Amino acid sequence: MTDLFEPIRVGAWELPHRLVMAPLTRNRAEQGMVPGDLAVEYYAQRASAALIVTEGSQPSAVGQGYLNTPGVHTPEQVEGWRRVADAVHARGGRIVVQLMHVGRIAHPDNKDGLESVAPSALAAPGEMVTATGRVPHPVPRALEADEIPGVVEEYVHAARSAIEAGLDGVEVHAANGYLIHQFLAPGSNERTDEYGGSPAGRARFGIEVTRAVAAAIGADKVGIRISPAHNIQGATEEDPADVEATYTELVEGIADLGLAYLSVLADPSLDLVQRLRKTFAGPFVANTGFGEVTTREQAQDLLDRDLTDLVAVGRLFLANPDLPRRWQSGAPLNEPDPQTFYGGGAEGYTDYPSLAD
Repeated sequence: MTDLFEPIRVGAWELPHRLVMAPLTRNRAEQGMVPGDLAVEYYAQRASAALIVTEGSQPSAVGQGYLNTPGVHTPEQVEGWRRVADAVHARGGRIVVQLMHVGRIAHPDNKDGLESVAPSALAAPGEMVTATGRVPHPVPRALEADEIPGVVEEYVHAARSAIEAGLDGVEVHAANGYLIHQFLAPGSNERTDEYGGSPAGRARFGIEVTRAVAAAIGADKVGIRISPAHNIQGATEEDPADVEATYTELVEGIADLGLAYLSVLADPSLDLVQRLRKTFAGPFVANTGFGEVTTREQAQDLLDRDLTDLVAVGRLFLANPDLPRRWQSGAPLNEPDPQTFYGGGAEGYTDYPSLAD
């Protein structure tokens, strides 16, 4: 059986153990959506993760959804990420930026009046938090087919920007109801052209993005995150046969690339998830903690049952910058404070104590 603290080769990286820091939106970017001093400290504090996956970061201004999320597409943002990367590397860590175009999960008030785009002109359910309060998601503009290569190029530019900043790679966010997932899901994609209408059509955009990003920076520096049948934010996938067909198309469409990893937010014991893992035939990251906090015992159990190669953990990394040391030594844990998850300053961000403190 594999131990959580055994090293593993993943893509371009030699990782010292199997504990990945999951992407966590924190809404603390500075003016210009630049990661600032607090972000530098926050990520450096967590450099003992086998791999840090950053908060979702928009590949273009149009791709921003939430308040104060960092981008990775302007020179100023590149310089901000360079400081983050340097600080993490100085402590021996590895860090990739998650490329998150939110599509319709957005509001113009959060991005200087810019429109939102999506596969279809369908408003997402629920509301978006803005500086003046909660407002309904507006109806997005459906992308024209001839616009889609330009959106793909936004991901490519962001990936190249990440490498320019000295980050170790990128994660393509194809999960959680955001743009690529909106294309994958029948509930948010009513297209009848080559980007909709069938599992192969709905998978096309995600395949094109991932292949283009891999070609731009090297497949061994690229991971991808999916969440089959998550049914979140209106990106509904309720027909099991269609879910299997769609995600099989997606994974088969990228399996030959030799990507660094496939990360799946779902129960890893599901037959579908394990079939996708087998099809991908590369390092696999399980994330079970969307609804509950993943414990050390649960993480080790996933490895014991050969359900994954690595485990992504979110909230406990948020509250415990030295989580690997605490889990390995059996030390007590800090409790996450949900009141400080989103927005604010150092409180609940960089002030959780380490064991050394």
